Amino acid sequence: MIVRVDILKEIAEVEFSDIVVEVSTDLNMVRIIFTDESYCDVWFSLKLIGRYSYHWERSFIDGTVYRHDNAPHLKWKSVVTFPRHFHQSSEDSVVESLLPEDPSEAIRYFLSFISDKLKQ
Repeated sequence: MIVRVDILKEIAEVEFSDIVVEVSTDLNMVRIIFTDESYCDVWFSLKLIGRYSYHWERSFIDGTVYRHDNAPHLKWKSVVTFPRHFHQSSEDSVVESLLPEDPSEAIRYFLSFISDKLKQ
């Protein structure tokens, strides 16, 4: 199943216009640039059905990264939602991921998280 990135782009542009500066898409990816110049890449594998990553890159601003993904890294096998997991401010700080399965709901969930962080 190919995810409709055009729908995800519209959600970002319309529902999160207060924090979103620009959105670009590719066949399987959405890049969102925020008002603080950080960015989020939402990626869906074309080869491995259901594989995804929602990655907010802030390392160049404050050293943090936030990412929901479902790559089955054995290092995170103890996480309750494995293979789904959440990198919470660093690559090595991993907790369970509560990201919804539906891509439209998932992008809203993650962009709400980002919005809250940006407004702190």
